[in-house]
Amino acid sequence: MMNSNFAVGSNLKSNNGIRVRPKVNWLRIGIHVLGLYPLAELVFLYFSDQLTVNPIQFVEQFLGRAALNLLLVTLSITPFITVTGWKQPGKHRRALGLYSFLYFALHFVTFAGIDYGLDFKEIIRLTAEKPFIFVGAFAGLILLILSITSFKFWMKRLGKNWKRLHKFVYLVGGLVILHYAWAIKGSLTTMSGDIIRPLLMGSLLSLLMFLRIPLIRKRIIALRMKKRNGPENL
Repeated sequence: MMNSNFAVGSNLKSNNGIRVRPKVNWLRIGIHVLGLYPLAELVFLYFSDQLTVNPIQFVEQFLGRAALNLLLVTLSITPFITVTGWKQPGKHRRALGLYSFLYFALHFVTFAGIDYGLDFKEIIRLTAEKPFIFVGAFAGLILLILSITSFKFWMKRLGKNWKRLHKFVYLVGGLVILHYAWAIKGSLTTMSGDIIRPLLMGSLLSLLMFLRIPLIRKRIIALRMKKRNGPENL
């Protein structure tokens, strides 16, 4: 489980007997603010009547984008640690991943439950006609498995296979970007339609994968260590 919001308990005392004020874990608070912000924004848009003329479609797309954005933030943590050497964000990787899955789940519920009223016969027919729905559902299924197995119980149970399994998160990222580009009628193959955002996200995912290549990662760490040790070592 993750650390509590406080690094020091409120009932602890220092050596001289003076009660120590709890130290707030601002990073953890920031992670949860980041994770809950899209939901808060959606609630605000609802109550301020800003969900456009097609509110169901707007909510579907909004939740899908939130899931993708948080997934990319989650995937950015390891490269960020590699470049900066600051390891604290790594403790909150699972929380961000679970927030990403939360928004995917809400995206799916909005699509299947609200938009199509759980009419699975119609959903299956639509999936056959529009492959991007199948791609999104397949990505969501993998994300569901990764979310369930993200807890310590499964880490111990799966052993070395746990890391192998969770590398599929990059496949999820690629599938979700493909789903997104297809859904907004953009084509990455013909470079037509609304492709700017999917193209940027695809480029970011490619960069994150590049930074995880062992040789590249070791080189970056070596350069960082030399820089930290002083200019005479450069």
